[in-house]
Amino acid sequence: MRYVSTRGQAPSVGFVDAVLGGLAPDGGLYVPETWPQISPDEIAGFSDMAYADVAARVIGAFADGEIAPADLTQMCCDAYATFTHAAVAPMTQLYPGVFMAELFHGPSLAFKDVAMQILARLYDHLLGAQRRTQTILCATSGDTGGAAVEAFRGRKNVKVVALFPEGRISEVQRRFMTTAVEANVACVAVKGSFDDCQAIVKQAFQDKNLRQAVDLSGVNSINFARIAAQAVYYFTTAAALGAPARKVSFCVPSGNFGDAFAGYVAHRMGLPVGRILVATNSNDILARTFETGRYTRGKVHPTMSPAMDIQSASNFERLYFEGVGREPVETARAFNAFAESGTIEVPPQAFAGMRELFRGVSVSEVDTGASIVATLRETGELIDPHTAVAVAGLRSAGGLDSPVVVMSTAHAAKFPEAVAEACGVTPELPRGVEGLASRAERFDRLPAEAETIKAYVQAFAEA
Repeated sequence: MRYVSTRGQAPSVGFVDAVLGGLAPDGGLYVPETWPQISPDEIAGFSDMAYADVAARVIGAFADGEIAPADLTQMCCDAYATFTHAAVAPMTQLYPGVFMAELFHGPSLAFKDVAMQILARLYDHLLGAQRRTQTILCATSGDTGGAAVEAFRGRKNVKVVALFPEGRISEVQRRFMTTAVEANVACVAVKGSFDDCQAIVKQAFQDKNLRQAVDLSGVNSINFARIAAQAVYYFTTAAALGAPARKVSFCVPSGNFGDAFAGYVAHRMGLPVGRILVATNSNDILARTFETGRYTRGKVHPTMSPAMDIQSASNFERLYFEGVGREPVETARAFNAFAESGTIEVPPQAFAGMRELFRGVSVSEVDTGASIVATLRETGELIDPHTAVAVAGLRSAGGLDSPVVVMSTAHAAKFPEAVAEACGVTPELPRGVEGLASRAERFDRLPAEAETIKAYVQAFAEA
């Protein structure tokens, strides 16, 4: 299977090169030339399979033989053995017809672990075979950085630089990054927003000299392997609820659109999906897009759900590419213009296609807090602010046929202050990470200047 850039000015590559490359050299995102299919009988059989085996099947469909099936299965087994729940992504019923997928049982207590743990093992396997080292540069709105550091710390073939917006993530989120002691990890507090961090990463990838000097790669959801790995829990949760005999809908708290796009990928692979409701906080670029057809960047507002404080959702480019009939010239034109003007008018036919699967809803801070309280009172479940956005969004949107799966993307203990302020209950860190608050932190502070950060990355990589 070959992978092409959404902007059409880069040569097609295989799965291995798409994984290790991250972002395409023309600034576009890699997508498979064709969507692999999983049969209804296979989907039905997923309900009786271990999560690691389902992951090996789904990710293997994209690897298409470039990785030996036995090797991929072992990597998946090793990756998901790090989770504290045997089911990896277990479900809890919240209300009649409404279920919550708990995606926070990994090492950093967030859904990013589901993809990052397997991605680290893919990198180890592929780089080791090539006797090669790489530098990973990632931007995080809170959880990606912690998951990346947990997954890659101490690995001999990779150095990691994690950028995070200073003062705009929770202390627990920050500490999952900054308390790492391994020499292959560097963390940088950027004096700006997550969108600033993300823009700097994209500029770094478009700097050919830097890419070559440090063998740059990325593990944000710009990396298609992340999307493939996240598609797995759409299959497992849907199969547990009766798919493919019936459709299942999903409600996804979203910032960078990677998690919700993974649902689209599962749908294109053959999973019968009813709707995907994209729930945002007041940083509502995605909610507005799916309701109006106008993708317009706004000012980033700090909220109690900081991983969603984003006004430029990078994975939307992949959906736009599909919506305009996989026309790379149009996709490049639109996103180059967005970089300048901050607006894309989604063509009517593309918007109609998006609306067949996606809806959008924005949730206020007041309603987010009220959702934490109501969910605890009505179900006994203490949820984090991002999950609360999804639950509140589902309540207000209505119109989704059941069953509906709410993606719970983080443990409440990652946001203890926000949760306690909302409901008066302070969530405790699970066993194994309870000493996080007492560990020393190690990070640098830099301005939101691309050249400064690129020089930092090169110096760290060459040290």
